[in-house]
Amino acid sequence: MQLVFATNNLNKLKEVQSLIPSHVKLLGLKDIGCFEDVPETQLTIKGNAIQKAEYIKEHYGFDCFADDTGLEVETLNGEPGVFSARYAGELRDANDNMDKLLQNLEVRPNRNAQFKTVIALHLNNNLETFTGICKGEITKTKHGDKGFGYDPIFKAEGYNKTFAEISLDEKNTIGHRGKAVRLLVEFLNTI
Repeated sequence: MQLVFATNNLNKLKEVQSLIPSHVKLLGLKDIGCFEDVPETQLTIKGNAIQKAEYIKEHYGFDCFADDTGLEVETLNGEPGVFSARYAGELRDANDNMDKLLQNLEVRPNRNAQFKTVIALHLNNNLETFTGICKGEITKTKHGDKGFGYDPIFKAEGYNKTFAEISLDEKNTIGHRGKAVRLLVEFLNTI
C-alpha cells in the first residue's frame, strides 16, 4: 500500500514514518511533485485536516492522509487552537509563538492545556478521521532542544519534562500525534 502524507513539515514526517508499518510506503509532498502550500483555511483542526487530504486527492489523485494539530489552552478558551502555527503572525515562528503564549499566561494560574491532532485519511474514495489528544500544562519557561513547535513549553500529564526534553520514541508513545497515528494504523490493518 502506498500513501501520501500531506505535509511539508519534515519533523512531522519523521515522527509519523517511525509509526507507520513497513508494508505501507509513505510518500511526502515533494515525492509527488507538490511544492505549493496546501490550503488550511478552515476554522477547526478537523476541518483543516480534511481540507488538506481532499486537496491532495483532488489535485494529485493519490490516496493520502493529512493532519492538523493545535495546542488548546484552557484559560485562553482553547487558544491558540487552529491558529497554533500562526499564533504570533504569518511567519510561523515557533519562538515567537511560544513567547506570545507565555506572555498571555503570565498572570494566569491555570496553565492546563492539551495538544490535539486530527488525521484525515482519504483512501479508496472514503474519508475517515482519527483524533489524538495529550493533556498537560504549559511551563513558565522553555526547556529542552528536541522536538518542534510548542514542545519546549508543554509538559504531558504525569511527566516532569517537556516534549522537547524527551526522546522521539517517548513522545510518540504519549503524544497526540502518536495516538492519532496509532488509530490510523489500526484502521489500515483492517483493510
